[in-house]
Amino acid sequence: MGMTIIEKILARQGSQSVVRPGDLVTVNVDTVVMFDNNFMDSVWRDILHVAYPERVVVAFDHRAPAAHIESAKAHQTGRAFVEKFGIERFHDVGAKQGIAHVLVADHAYAMPGTVLLCSDSHTCSAGAFNCVARGVGAPDITYALTKGETWFRVGETVRYDLEGDFNPAVSMKDVFLHIAGTFGGHETMNVEFGGSALPHLNMNARRTLTTMGAELSAEFATFEPDQTLVDHIGANNPGHPAYDAQLPDADAAYADRRTINLDGIVPLVALPDSVLDNSRPVGDVAGTAIDQAFIGSCANGTIDDLESAARVLGGRQVAKGTRLIVTPGSQTIYLQAAQRGILAALVEAGAVVTNPTCGACGGGHLGVLGAGEICITASTRNFKGRMGDPTAKIYMGSPATVAASAIKGVIADPAEFLS
Repeated sequence: MGMTIIEKILARQGSQSVVRPGDLVTVNVDTVVMFDNNFMDSVWRDILHVAYPERVVVAFDHRAPAAHIESAKAHQTGRAFVEKFGIERFHDVGAKQGIAHVLVADHAYAMPGTVLLCSDSHTCSAGAFNCVARGVGAPDITYALTKGETWFRVGETVRYDLEGDFNPAVSMKDVFLHIAGTFGGHETMNVEFGGSALPHLNMNARRTLTTMGAELSAEFATFEPDQTLVDHIGANNPGHPAYDAQLPDADAAYADRRTINLDGIVPLVALPDSVLDNSRPVGDVAGTAIDQAFIGSCANGTIDDLESAARVLGGRQVAKGTRLIVTPGSQTIYLQAAQRGILAALVEAGAVVTNPTCGACGGGHLGVLGAGEICITASTRNFKGRMGDPTAKIYMGSPATVAASAIKGVIADPAEFLS
């Protein structure tokens, strides 16, 4: 019996010939990503030794520029850490700024066949690059920094074969909402993506799906490797180390294998407070009044997402009484959007475009919701209190759906603006 992608990477990184679901495996860690929350006084403990400084990435993203005194102090602590250990892959506030998971993609820090850790739950985003990537607790990050290793319990794997191609008003966020609404949680399981649709899916689309693996409660989410991945690495990390991409064995054992026909997906919306078992066609909630619309986060702050929103806005105006906030995922994306005229289109429509940061997604700053407000978001979570006051209601949709809703001031189907 063969192994899945995740099992093969864990076996290789753990110097074992085979691993099976239920095994405990100690593995080498190739990349440790730290962000500003790691340096907050509430969690920071002075680290005396870093085993491999060249394997560390530090990015200030959750509150960047600093939103309050506590985050300013965390940035100071982080800068001192970077200086102390000579961390070269440092993304401070400024030209190299961005959300950590987006920076991992922008710079192709995640190599196929490797292990990447971060203490943010959406670390699974990097699984789009055919690696094992997971969010872990702060003590596990410290251990990985000082010892260069970590451990995992191997879970069973669910395989999704993606077939067909998108309809014009549909994107990968709708595919996630379909999976979450149809199959629910994937607790203790890994998720593996492949299928004949891969040539049609760029790295941004794949990363949206793996990022949202956290909302499925999956342990790991990863894609098969292909030429699109190879080309991305070559273009964004030309001096990359050698890597060993992994395909599943032909006789890999899966807990389940499911086919997703992309051409059958319609624009979907997750109702407030949960993304699991909570998706509806946008038509079912169309007309629901909104106060705020948000596009951004590690899942939906890509250049494709901003372009999708600009295409829907198309010279139209954000409805009176509605706020549209757009947060690019990184300075690289921000610059691309400026060069292509996307930022101008967004601003002319009435959107507020912020600097790259986590921002409104986590309710930290740049778009916190007030009491009783209703928001539709193209970000990672719609939990009660996630984006501000716990009495606020958060719907989740694709960037196109969010942009369409901003135009109308109520939840709306993007298809009418993309025909």
